[in-house]
Amino acid sequence: MNVLVINAGSSSLKYQLYDMTTENVLAKGRVERIGMDSSILTHEVDRQPEVREVSEILDHTTAIKKVLDMLTHRKFGVLGSIQDIKAVGHRVVHGGESFSESVLIDQSVKLEIRKLFDLAPLHNPAHMMGISAVEDNLPDVPQAVVFDTAFHQTMPPSSYLYAIPTVLYRKHKIRRYGFHGTSYDYVSKRSAEFLGRSLSELKLVICHIGNGASCAAILNGKSFDTSMGMTPLEGLMMGTRSGDLDPAIVPFTINKEDLTLNEANSMLNKHSGLLAISGISSDMREVVEAMNEGNANAKLAFEMYAYRIRKYIGAYAAAMNGLDAIVFTAGVGENSDVLRKEVCKGLTFLGIRLEEARNAIRSSESRRITTDDSQVSVLVVPTNEELLIARDTYRLVIEQPEAASISQ
Repeated sequence: MNVLVINAGSSSLKYQLYDMTTENVLAKGRVERIGMDSSILTHEVDRQPEVREVSEILDHTTAIKKVLDMLTHRKFGVLGSIQDIKAVGHRVVHGGESFSESVLIDQSVKLEIRKLFDLAPLHNPAHMMGISAVEDNLPDVPQAVVFDTAFHQTMPPSSYLYAIPTVLYRKHKIRRYGFHGTSYDYVSKRSAEFLGRSLSELKLVICHIGNGASCAAILNGKSFDTSMGMTPLEGLMMGTRSGDLDPAIVPFTINKEDLTLNEANSMLNKHSGLLAISGISSDMREVVEAMNEGNANAKLAFEMYAYRIRKYIGAYAAAMNGLDAIVFTAGVGENSDVLRKEVCKGLTFLGIRLEEARNAIRSSESRRITTDDSQVSVLVVPTNEELLIARDTYRLVIEQPEAASISQ
């Protein structure tokens, strides 16, 4: 059974096609600059040269058609016809309190996603465009949605509520939702497999460290707490996001700098974090390179970044009353041995003994980077959110074939 996974943005779209009998990726690619006459489609098939096509793609419906044309292309395609696609899975950032698990798409699901536009104005509308574009091109194919927030719906009120008037929660659902849930779901399961233990008995802190970054406390297989909040701005210092700060800074800065609310929001989301402190880049690789060349601002940015990750790990270990493993994942977490070393060197009180030779290994496989006698294991586990979306979509269609046939 072939499952197409879609991650739609406002002007871009990523896709992967899975053969679920083997869970192999048959093809993958992306469409960039949607809405322009010079849009770019990039298509990849294993062990074949990348295909790049520039053309006019004015909307997501046309983008999906271009993707389907490429997947069935006589020379570059991997399918005989579009009928070979049996289901489509979508990543949707915000499911609010309405969704605690992945679901097949029907009219009620689409209505709920639209109701959440205010909570994710940059993401959910774009995801809906992707869903509608697939409906236009594959009207009879069942679709499923996998929500970034769903995994965190197991958090207790003491974790997800803010200490503000409760009327704001009741009226506007202002609370911690957390993100990167699809990654945490996949990585927590994979970590348990690697450790050879039941996920239901583990206390994990998973650090999803990319340009956007967060930590989560996973207690007995469920999200207990996470660093991102109502939006992805809260928590760790990130590539361009500030992370935690005194909320009084916002009105103070607006007043002193004569900023609009939109300008202040842009400052915190797009002009802060590593970029602001280093003055060089939001890319950890470039910050580390500058630090190694003696740049003091880059060094400070790196130290602040690692320090905040370490603080969250310590807090979550206390919150769960113990810790079995720390797991690094996502682009920076998987690839920066320098950052992992900096974070772990301040966690020896937990009995962590980093093995530098193991930490320095570059690999696409899950691995342990602590010594065999370390009381707490530190793992590097590559995430695979697309595979989890494909698995959930496949499961839903197989388990609910009748619902899938009428879900449109």
